[in-house]
Amino acid sequence: MDQQNYSVVSEFVLSGLSSSLQLQSFFFVFFSLIYIATVLGNLLIVVTVISEPQLHSSPMYFLLGNLSFLDMWLASFATPKLIRDFLSEKKLISFGGCMAQIFFLHFIGGAEMVLLVSMAYDRYAAICKPLHYMTIMSRRTCIGLVTISWVIGFIHSISQVAFTVNLPYCGPNTVDNFFCDLPLVIKLACTDTYVLGILMIADSGLLSMSCFLLLMISYTIILVTVWQHSRGSASKALSTCSAHITVVTLFFGPCIFIYVWPFSRFSVDKVLSVFYTIFTPLLNPTIYTLRNEDVKTAMKKLRARHITFH
Repeated sequence: MDQQNYSVVSEFVLSGLSSSLQLQSFFFVFFSLIYIATVLGNLLIVVTVISEPQLHSSPMYFLLGNLSFLDMWLASFATPKLIRDFLSEKKLISFGGCMAQIFFLHFIGGAEMVLLVSMAYDRYAAICKPLHYMTIMSRRTCIGLVTISWVIGFIHSISQVAFTVNLPYCGPNTVDNFFCDLPLVIKLACTDTYVLGILMIADSGLLSMSCFLLLMISYTIILVTVWQHSRGSASKALSTCSAHITVVTLFFGPCIFIYVWPFSRFSVDKVLSVFYTIFTPLLNPTIYTLRNEDVKTAMKKLRARHITFH
């Protein structure tokens, strides 16, 4: 086709979560509170880990601090606009803004997937190789794992945006979600995107599935090891791992569903998108960190120092 005949799309219309004015008013308050809680909760964890030397020097808490940092950004790439759009009659986003949302979603999401695998590896080393734990999870290793997660996230994201930004868009320009997501945007291109859909599955689908399988294998090995060596600690390990697996499933499940089966769209996709972009960043600090006694103690110390300072 001759691309010069296209009227170039300069902005997209987001369908949002609901067209009901009453629901939008409720959603505005609800998601505002969720977003504030998510940012403050994760920020508190980051500050606590940085300010407490005992936590900062621990591989587990160093990785948890990085997870909370990523969660703040994951919750922020689209949620503030979603909240603002609840007060707008027409939910518009520029072409550049749309591409930026795709980039940050896949950058942060990809980095978080790899980081969650690193955290599972850390727990595997702590439980299955306790005598060699500090050697295996040295400071250099921890920094390397975090760096790898960011690099993989960046490469993954660039590879997604590179073939999306150059597609011809001539209308329609309505994205059936509250943010720009890859499967929905490439569907609007004025060209056959079947091959691009396959590439997306090979990229996003493969990353999601491989990380999820690695996590499930890691937690299975951990539980089997604990069960064989310490029956008394099995229930505690099961409780901890089941909580972690719940969060991992809530994060990876929607991603796998959306990116492995992108050719058939369902209204449930909006609900799934809310889970992994808004609720998971709120659940992570609650499940991974705020239930932990060491973190609670460190937060009390931080609060005491702050009160004393004033």
